[in-house]
Amino acid sequence: MIVSEMRPVPLYQHVLFGNKLLDLFVDDGKVNPEILRLEKESSRRIRVSHQGRGSHRSKHHDRQELSLPGSKPLNRAEVIERLDREGLLPAITFIFSRNACSAAVHQCVRAGIRLTNAEERSLIREIVFRATSNIPEEDLVVLGFSEWLDGLERGIAAHHAGLLPSFKETVEELFQRGLVKCVFATETLALGINMPARTVVLEKLVKWNGQAHVSISPGEFTQLTGRAGRRGIDIEGNAVILWSKEIDSGSVAGLASTRTYPLKSSFKPTYNMTINLISRFGAERARASLESSFAQYQADKAVVGLARQIERNRQAATELEKEMSCHLGDFAEYASIRFEIKALERSMAKLTKTKRILAEDELIALRKALRSHACHGCSERESHARIAERIDRLNRETKGLEDRVSSRTDLIAKRFDLVQIMLEEYGYLKDGVITQWGTLLANIYGETDLLIAEMIKNGNFDTLDGPEMVSVISALVFEARRDESPKIPRGEVEQVLNELVITWADIQRHEIDLGLEPMREPDLAFCWASYKWANGHSLAAVLRGTELTVGDFVRSMKQIIDLLRQIGNASPHLSQTVDNALHRIDRGIVSYAGVVA
Repeated sequence: MIVSEMRPVPLYQHVLFGNKLLDLFVDDGKVNPEILRLEKESSRRIRVSHQGRGSHRSKHHDRQELSLPGSKPLNRAEVIERLDREGLLPAITFIFSRNACSAAVHQCVRAGIRLTNAEERSLIREIVFRATSNIPEEDLVVLGFSEWLDGLERGIAAHHAGLLPSFKETVEELFQRGLVKCVFATETLALGINMPARTVVLEKLVKWNGQAHVSISPGEFTQLTGRAGRRGIDIEGNAVILWSKEIDSGSVAGLASTRTYPLKSSFKPTYNMTINLISRFGAERARASLESSFAQYQADKAVVGLARQIERNRQAATELEKEMSCHLGDFAEYASIRFEIKALERSMAKLTKTKRILAEDELIALRKALRSHACHGCSERESHARIAERIDRLNRETKGLEDRVSSRTDLIAKRFDLVQIMLEEYGYLKDGVITQWGTLLANIYGETDLLIAEMIKNGNFDTLDGPEMVSVISALVFEARRDESPKIPRGEVEQVLNELVITWADIQRHEIDLGLEPMREPDLAFCWASYKWANGHSLAAVLRGTELTVGDFVRSMKQIIDLLRQIGNASPHLSQTVDNALHRIDRGIVSYAGVVA
């Protein structure tokens, strides 16, 4: 393991408490006492205000409760103006919501913020018109081009996955060139995009993970604030956290000071990967290579701690066995009879009448055996019995630890074995040899690989035309951001989607029976929109009445295109249908969008 904690550009942490920009840490590394004082005073005012007004409060009053002299919370436009005065632009403000990012730009525009001069605005327009020259005028209207350009000319932009890829790329270029000075972004900007800033602003330390609102981790905090400080340009980077009653300095300090984060492997052999590994190396060598994976290393590392505890338990049990030694006979044997009696007595209430009669007979026999045992007359019998109970608890704990070790040992290779069983059951392997259908599966990538291969093998796609194929394939790539009742084209599409769900349910049942993590369920929420696009409808018509953003639409269509090409390569008899489908959907805004975002 190689560790480097050197940061080329120093990073300084701040808290914006109202209009007061305060250092989070003072010279000795402690939380700034001024922040602690302001927090305490604000909490006191809120408490007094609540007691005075009782339950009759408004959102306006809640906001005012935070107010101390000079510390009234600033709105987004005021925050940007404050950063501009402090010379802390360009800045990226991370907001964990697409809609909130766009709303923040509108707020700044309405407030009249302008961060660019005439020369910069002219250059911005030149770059924007060049980047969007291929997009039809009617699509630019749907994309909100005029409002977007207005924000850019002011030096302000949003950046999130819901934007058209070419719009995002334009924002990135303008920001890198110092023409856009303020970007409101979701956390996706923190990963894999070269957009360093002088300052990073965090509005909240909580985000929605798809299921619940959760606090960001120290690793996520470091990733986000890591955007601050441009190498070769800035002498320092700045992270600014906006204080609110939901944020306390202790939490911020904990996030900012943590320097080590666990790296957890998500690696697991898929059906396609297993087929390809067997094809290239053979099953035995492929299995051995998986045992050297990082995921297995992590599992083995966890086993080391468990093994040490098992050894400690065994040593403790051995020492206790010496204390339990009885001069009259084998006390361990005597104790086992006592344990049997105890277990049987506990189970009596749950037994049927017939079984209870049999159990009572067994109890009589066990009690007789107990009384006739040599150790029954030992003067230290109860003392030894208590030791026996401690040994029994240790042994039960050890058994549980051994089961956990067993589940971790060869974890990745065991999954590989289970995947092979699935492939044998479905005819992609036969006695370890790849079949004709296995060769097809080797060309299908993605988390629904086996489901796609089954649909091809069963001939389910054979009756579809181009647009119908697009609609069905969409269910294999799309993941809706929220639950909704999907609209599905009637006729052939509806029938094939029904077969798709039945096939998925069969695969899932087998996976659960084997103990494999089940494949994700097909999502039908994009079937209607993709079908309309494949039938030549305009972008405005496709998006009308939906919650789809242009970015989500284009990205999903690109994923459908990628999967269609895989199917065409894997199954030549479907190539004509695939070519027709590709011709119908790789047009307009989709064809101008470049690679998958």
